[in-house]
Amino acid sequence: MIKLGDFGIARVLSSTRENARTMVGTPYYLSPEIINGKPYNFKSDIWSLGVILYELCALRPPFDASSLSFLAMKIAKGQYSPLPQVFSKELKNLVATLLQVDPTKRPTTNNILTMPIIQGRIKSFLSESIRIKEFSHTILHRQVHYFPILSL
Repeated sequence: MIKLGDFGIARVLSSTRENARTMVGTPYYLSPEIINGKPYNFKSDIWSLGVILYELCALRPPFDASSLSFLAMKIAKGQYSPLPQVFSKELKNLVATLLQVDPTKRPTTNNILTMPIIQGRIKSFLSESIRIKEFSHTILHRQVHYFPILSL
């Protein structure tokens, strides 16, 4: 069981429109908007998720450099080496979607949960009772009960 945590910005945003304005965190996971001095928002977390997913696959971060300034330049451009050929096109597309430089082009958490590659993983790893419990607060809650195709 994998659990991820981020204590670099451990606070609750009171609404989705509120933005944190501090630059904290491991530099490898900073989003282009943070690098460019724009406010943190939930799309920055989607970027970091993409970095983590890439790193789990490639066993190295997508952006690396000999200095913080060169790292910042690479992140801002969003250019990284492709994942190894052993990974599926769907997984590569997921990583590419998460690592969109423009935060408005990144998916929301709910968008990610409804992607076929994620739905397939949910189906293979979670029993129906666990799915209902785990996704009761998400867009999938109603779909688990009403849509047979998603009733994994």
